[in-house]
Amino acid sequence: MKTHGFRVLGLLSGTSVDGIDVAVAELHAEDDTVVLTPLGELDVPFAAETREAVLKALPPNPSSAEALTVLDTRVGQAFAEAAAQGIAEHGPVDVIASLGQTVYHWVENGVALGTLQLGQPAWIAERTGTPVVADLRIRDITAGGQGAPLASTLDALWLRGLAEETGKPVAALNLGGIANITVVGESDAVFAYDTGPANALLDLAAARVTGGEQHADVDGKLALAGTVRRDLLDRLLADLYFAAAPPKSTGKEHFHGDYLDAALAGVAPLTPEDLLATLTELTAATVAAECRRHHAATLVVSGGGMRNPAVMAALADNLPGVALRTSDDLGLPGAGKEAYLTALLGWLSWCGVPATLPSATGARGPRLLGALTPGAAPLNLPAPMGGIVTRLRVAEVGARR
Repeated sequence: MKTHGFRVLGLLSGTSVDGIDVAVAELHAEDDTVVLTPLGELDVPFAAETREAVLKALPPNPSSAEALTVLDTRVGQAFAEAAAQGIAEHGPVDVIASLGQTVYHWVENGVALGTLQLGQPAWIAERTGTPVVADLRIRDITAGGQGAPLASTLDALWLRGLAEETGKPVAALNLGGIANITVVGESDAVFAYDTGPANALLDLAAARVTGGEQHADVDGKLALAGTVRRDLLDRLLADLYFAAAPPKSTGKEHFHGDYLDAALAGVAPLTPEDLLATLTELTAATVAAECRRHHAATLVVSGGGMRNPAVMAALADNLPGVALRTSDDLGLPGAGKEAYLTALLGWLSWCGVPATLPSATGARGPRLLGALTPGAAPLNLPAPMGGIVTRLRVAEVGARR
């Protein structure tokens, strides 16, 4: 029996600050399975001055209450326009879910103490007239969790069936500014955490070596023309974060320009190509180490980094015998996966269903996530669905409407 069917628009901007990911999905429950029908996705670039302002606000750069207030408004307005564009292209929705733009994730001694996402949801609600679920990370942190990676919620529901079919663990990998994995086996336990940098250091290095002409290693051309410098790689791999036990989370407050400068200090000069090749290998090697830790037999890749041939080739080299697949191969558009995740989180919160996995985030128990901002009309929440969902099925493309 179908229950609790709603159309949800998901919004977020990742740590690479490339732009705003938008996805519209229809979600409903069939017994213990949530069915997600992808209705469409789009990528809305930030205005150049907004992107630059966000990057200047990221650690280790200094900031101020004034700068963050201005950014909260500008990012919120940009999210509002992106949501309006998504609705114009894919039709009206019942609720909008926003993960915002993370500018700081406060972790001390492996314990997450706070997190800040910008993009004031009231701007989204005002622009669209639609209720908004936002501030989705902090409740997990208050319950002792890392508040990340929330992708574990979607991955665990989505990939459980594949793990049962193959009888072997399946890992989902998202390559954003930071790389995170979710490992799903036949048991209920799910492991999910940030493995380290994906595009964060790559984008920084590409901008430096091209004098700002490129914000990324486009098509991996620089890395593919270079050679891995083992001395630099070994220095980078000595970072204690990589050896720390999960659950754990990180961000650009750790992997930033000063971090790269410290790693390069005292290392013999290297070419731009060798620098990008080495940083690409760092991403692949740290991901591969965690896949081996959990004996993953399949790796399902999504995120912007999957469009980088150098990263994908390095992953394949580091994971012989592991089946390397993309999110698209399994029916979920990889470019919009995190936005569809956000839509799922919004649907769960809207329907009164906990949206975190304690085994993944380290929280004391499952929690309802988010804070609600009303749209043009008073809030009219559905009756809580009750129970839990244990599976997610992505509807076939032909099922889109």
